[in-house]
Amino acid sequence: MTNSFKIGEKGVVVNGKLHPELTYQICTRCVQDSTVPGISFDHNGECNFCHLWDKLDGMFPNGEKGKAILDKIFAEIKEKGKGRKFDVVVGISGGRDSIYLLWKVVKEWGLRAIAVHFNDGFDNPVAGENMINACRILGVELRTITSDWREGKQLKIDFLKASCPDLNLGTDIGIASSLFGVAAKENVKYILIGQSFRTEGVKPLSWAYFDGDYLRAVHKMHSDLPLRPWTPNDPGFNMGVKEMFYYTVQRGIRTFTPMYYSDYHRPTAEKIITENLEWVYPGAHYFDDLYHSLIKYVHRVKFNIDMNMNSDSALVRNGELKREDALARAHGIYAIEDPKVIQLCIKRLGITQEEFDSYLALPAKDFHDLPTSYPLIKLARPMVWLMSQMNLLPKVAYLKYYKHGR
Repeated sequence: MTNSFKIGEKGVVVNGKLHPELTYQICTRCVQDSTVPGISFDHNGECNFCHLWDKLDGMFPNGEKGKAILDKIFAEIKEKGKGRKFDVVVGISGGRDSIYLLWKVVKEWGLRAIAVHFNDGFDNPVAGENMINACRILGVELRTITSDWREGKQLKIDFLKASCPDLNLGTDIGIASSLFGVAAKENVKYILIGQSFRTEGVKPLSWAYFDGDYLRAVHKMHSDLPLRPWTPNDPGFNMGVKEMFYYTVQRGIRTFTPMYYSDYHRPTAEKIITENLEWVYPGAHYFDDLYHSLIKYVHRVKFNIDMNMNSDSALVRNGELKREDALARAHGIYAIEDPKVIQLCIKRLGITQEEFDSYLALPAKDFHDLPTSYPLIKLARPMVWLMSQMNLLPKVAYLKYYKHGR
């Protein structure tokens, strides 16, 4: 079960029950605390997520070393792209990170890109304009994959009913399936993602468990609506173990995060894309999708989850944010928790306020409490490690699933 974890005067309250034997602790280096699943602290009070960050910092050097690695990888990408229309598929959302990645791909790295966006019906109009402007100015084709509204909406309701924190798993699966589907259709071997552990950190597994079989199981438990069948070029919401094996092993499509090797400074990136690509700030990080307003609210009031504390901790480690500033806003109400936007999301889902409140009142769970592929994934550890070493899967995925799980 996912713990509803709160600090009381006489101890820690878990799921409404006082546990005086439990102690509350904050990392002495970042701002992650005892509310984070799987956290542990060394003798200096530093958390294991700081240790993971240090390990990743060594595995993925930036600066001149990072540039040399990227040059080698991009030469390989260009070689494999010969005779094809595109070298890479680039996932974009309209937010800062993905638009800056697209700028780098075209202007600095000289790759022929197709930009792919997945629209789940909750797009922020500002982010939509950002994507259109960036692709127009850079001369990049923008291919938007729009979800079947019935399926996308129902999957969101399913996870509210399942009472799990993975409220956006349907969209996450949709994004991945869109990227792999376009890559398969265009015979492109590389997908580029604009994430960076230096600015976002690595989320605990129970906060960000990715598993298409889990999605299908939860959907089957709470809805009679059939999901569209899988085809290689149009996967729909089908991205389980078998589908991932097909794309990564049989088709040899690789997912790559070039920002891991880059010197990425958010204010600098923002200045570049604002001046050159007519980019406009959507209002907050992750607010390229309006549904995140509802997600932030549910995470805070039901699960005591502060995703921003996770990314703030990464910025503290990276020297981009003062620790005292991050501490001051930890577990606070996030800027995008706009009651009007939350009401809009509830209305768009087609449920009443009473139904929404009833879902909030259900006992909290996480993916361990439901049917998933996790037992199979654990058994496949040697193969996943090998695939991560061959760059068929991101190395950070191996660390997340096997080193920093629950």
